[in-house]
Amino acid sequence: MASTLDGKLVVAISSRALFNFEEENRVFEQNDDRAYMELQLARLEQPALPGVAFSLVKKLLAFNQPGDARVEVVILSRNDPVSGLRVMKSAAHYDLPIIRCTFTRGEAPWRYLQPLKANLFLSTHLKDVRAALDAGVPAAQVYPHSAHASAAHPNEVRIAFDGDAVLFSDEAERVFQSQGLDAFQQHEKDKAAQPLSAGPFKPLLAALHRLQQEGTPAIRIRTALVTARSAPAHERAIRTLMQWNIQVDEAMFLGGLPKGEFLREFEPDFFFDDQTGHIESAARHVPSGHVASGVQNTLLSED
Repeated sequence: MASTLDGKLVVAISSRALFNFEEENRVFEQNDDRAYMELQLARLEQPALPGVAFSLVKKLLAFNQPGDARVEVVILSRNDPVSGLRVMKSAAHYDLPIIRCTFTRGEAPWRYLQPLKANLFLSTHLKDVRAALDAGVPAAQVYPHSAHASAAHPNEVRIAFDGDAVLFSDEAERVFQSQGLDAFQQHEKDKAAQPLSAGPFKPLLAALHRLQQEGTPAIRIRTALVTARSAPAHERAIRTLMQWNIQVDEAMFLGGLPKGEFLREFEPDFFFDDQTGHIESAARHVPSGHVASGVQNTLLSED
């Protein structure tokens, strides 16, 4: 019988998002890829240090029980196959049960997300993240300088999401960008009973919700909505989640306050936001990734 990933939460991740290869990456940027390959080969038996998304991956894999694998993590990397040996040896060193990997030596790896039926793609390469989002796969650019996750919650996967252009569509954000805050607040107040359309990360939140409902005594998921919205625009966001029949554990409506210190207190294993300013604030405290979607990023790419 052929293997299948049907019904699993599938996370595709680049090697640099999972492990700390920043020193090696500097060699790559300063030379051709052969110098990088030689360095990785010389360090083949030296496990790489954990990277920004390591905690998220390790905890999600803890949902797998003997005979019941609910989560699949796949390495999807621009590394060459030789350098990939070190990636897989590092995964084995940390007892990460990762058995599937693809190494493309510089070619775009996002093409393999569809056959993997990936629920999430994490990469440090912005171009690959944009292409994945365009293909309908939740994806984020990992900021490699982000703080690493706290060790305070070993039995919880903690994930925080922005709202507009991440969990929800950028409909309301477009009103804010074109007409300002007062028009945004009035627009959301007028449409409080009308659910927002789904954003790029709604399928991931739904998959995490299903995983949480299935339950395991070993580990649980705790989610938070962390948004610049404030009253009265909070109501539409909450009603949208209710209409989706998806619960989040915490909701923070910050009214434009910097998100970083609030996230520091929540201590997520990862935070997703569409605005680079929020990511820069958050990355000083928690693992963070940029979701390059919505009108804000369209304006940035045009600039």
